[in-house]
Amino acid sequence: MFGISCVRQHTIFQPLGQECGSLIENEQGTLMKITFLGHASFRIEMADQTLLIDPWLTGNPVLPEDQHQVAVTGATHILLTHAHFDHMADVVRLSKELNVPLVGQYDLMGWFEESEGISVVGFNKGGTVTLGDVAVTMVNAVHSSTTRTENGLQAMGSECGFMIEAEGRTIYVSGDTDVMADMALFNDLHEPEIGILACGGHFTMDMRRAAYAANKFFNFTTIIPCHYRTFPILEQSAQVLIDEVPSARVIEPDVMVPFTL
Repeated sequence: MFGISCVRQHTIFQPLGQECGSLIENEQGTLMKITFLGHASFRIEMADQTLLIDPWLTGNPVLPEDQHQVAVTGATHILLTHAHFDHMADVVRLSKELNVPLVGQYDLMGWFEESEGISVVGFNKGGTVTLGDVAVTMVNAVHSSTTRTENGLQAMGSECGFMIEAEGRTIYVSGDTDVMADMALFNDLHEPEIGILACGGHFTMDMRRAAYAANKFFNFTTIIPCHYRTFPILEQSAQVLIDEVPSARVIEPDVMVPFTL
């Protein structure tokens, strides 16, 4: 269902087994390990940290229930890009069960801390927090951030993306967004080599717009599309992205099959 499609031109790609585990080393040193949890959810193991990005488990139609525990075991932090259900539905429960902090936009984290009593790391766009040996910088996104409450739809903080850096390597997690001129500044300041881009269309940029962003603003060696295929309303293929960004390798990962870069 989620086959691996790659343009193998630049970085190392090593699919691993079905289990999430410790990082491996080769002649080039320690590699980061990325596991796709479906939709826009990821597990990223780099340096001394295991980060869960927008971990949506409950109701995620592409993540089998019997894989939920292994997907989150060993996590050190949870990063949240915004308040929509398909990104934050499980973050409070996971923060409590795993005893790990929730990291995200200051106002949204303040609400979680006050209402749920969980440990949080709140910061804002342009700010950087250090999580062990990993630096996370919050960057802008263009979307919305709301959740349904007993009083109806409520705005919750603001949407964002992240630059995640360790050991001289940087991943850009776009979060839900459209193309922005800000992306040129992101590349000037951070020079990410890996882009995790939400590009399924309708709610975010589509594959063609993501390809434009990659070509216009970034110098990615690897692109990992997400926020697609989950529902019929979203794009079902990354072929446009693959075809229009020949300078980067596009990886469409299988759910819960870790790979290293």
